Amino acid sequence: MKRQTQLQFDVLILGSGLAGQSLALRLARTYRVGIVTKRSLDDSASAWAQGGIAAVLDESDSIESHLEDTLVAGAGLCNPEATRFVIEHGGEAVHWLIAQGVPFTPDRTAFGFHLTREGGHSQRRIIHAADATGAAVQQTLTEMVRTHPSIMVLESHIGVDLITSAKIGLHGENRCLGAYVFDIAHNRVVTIGASFAVLATGGACKAYLYTTNPDTSTGDGLAMAWRAGCRVANLEFIQFHPTCLYHPKAKSFLISEAVRGEGALLRLPDGTRFMPAHDPRAELATRDVVARAIDFEMKKHGLDCVFLDITHKPEKFLREHFPNIHAYCRELGIDISKDWIPVVPAAHFTCGGVVTDLTARTDLAGLYAVGETACTGLHGANRLASNSLLECLVFAEAAAKDIESRPLPTPRELPLWDESRVSDADEEVVISHNWDELRRFMWDYVGIVRTDKRLARAMHRIRLLEREINEYYAHFRVSNDLIELRNLVLSAHLIVRCAQKRRESRGLHYSLDHPGTLNKGRDTILRPPRR
Repeated sequence: MKRQTQLQFDVLILGSGLAGQSLALRLARTYRVGIVTKRSLDDSASAWAQGGIAAVLDESDSIESHLEDTLVAGAGLCNPEATRFVIEHGGEAVHWLIAQGVPFTPDRTAFGFHLTREGGHSQRRIIHAADATGAAVQQTLTEMVRTHPSIMVLESHIGVDLITSAKIGLHGENRCLGAYVFDIAHNRVVTIGASFAVLATGGACKAYLYTTNPDTSTGDGLAMAWRAGCRVANLEFIQFHPTCLYHPKAKSFLISEAVRGEGALLRLPDGTRFMPAHDPRAELATRDVVARAIDFEMKKHGLDCVFLDITHKPEKFLREHFPNIHAYCRELGIDISKDWIPVVPAAHFTCGGVVTDLTARTDLAGLYAVGETACTGLHGANRLASNSLLECLVFAEAAAKDIESRPLPTPRELPLWDESRVSDADEEVVISHNWDELRRFMWDYVGIVRTDKRLARAMHRIRLLEREINEYYAHFRVSNDLIELRNLVLSAHLIVRCAQKRRESRGLHYSLDHPGTLNKGRDTILRPPRR
């Protein structure tokens, strides 16, 4: 491994999705900001978001209506204060994006932009850029971030661990001082000091065999925060998106919720609709309900998939509203104006995460968490469609305001990464085998429907993997794959522990052993052991 280097920023942001980039642009007016991203700056789960951003933007809509829809979707577990905070700030967050030049789909309304509807929403309130909203937003912000003189972007870098005052033996309040970051391209660990650090690394859905997330969603921020002493909450609530394209040549391609919002119907192979038998809202029920219904019908009838039918809409409408879905399906031989789309549920969003307050602060002084990494209280037991990008924007602004209100701590000299007692790995095939095993048993045992026995089996396997991986980590030099696997196994452990603690079925967590729902919802909070 090559010689280490040391960098210093006012604010270090780990992650380059919407939360990370919007935060960086707000802070760069005052501070020197560093952004760490595992691949390129525009490669994130945010960029994959198709549907749009939910916010109250039209006179026919209201804060109370959006609030009620969110609370219903969250199945009694949303934090009312956090939920109202996000929804009340939603309009200004969207207008900030408009001011940055994001090319949302226009319309001939007083508002000037087209609003669509998605499952769980009682109104049309989803502003979007055709069916590739995340990509449009990311492209706009990425150009601004790349050219900003106060922002330094470290691409092909991944966080290894946070540096805290307690870890390096300093007295006084324990606070985050920066992070050790692995430079993938040059195979070295970089020591980065920071007055403030922000985790914006996304979720942990790559713990599952089938997911709509990019390969980078490996729970890095979640794991780093836990190892640094932060609480996590509600990780049993993994949202499975109901409609991921089922095709041997398609990987992680999502069929947007907005397709059902425009009238698409779910059908069995013989054409029978099944959603009305599961929920009076039918195809416009919330994601947890639709995903569970599809899972039930697939198991009942022994199916590999079900079908989404939007053939009642003319091809011109589909090309205009869903150009990317239309084009991609055509490449695979599916004409969505004539053919039903084969779909299956897939792991989509981590509703729980690192516990934060309304300013995005974590339990560790100087450390913030924003976006999917955080558990803000907005999503409860099930995220309402298109509330995720909204959460990124609102809490990025909240974090920026809180950071700007605080004096910059004096930078400290930090110890460099110590690799004096490790060697190069002998057999890296161990990593790929463990990764594959983890994703398969998480899908089988900790999926849409769970039992106590399945969870116990999953935890037994996780503990075996943890021993292997920790031994490997202690003896060999770090690599990108090892860092991701270490973080993903820890994330899986936390997901299963949360699921085992919940003795009821609520929202995204459905247990055959505990099918009832308690009268009052309580958060599942895990605290790290004191070191």
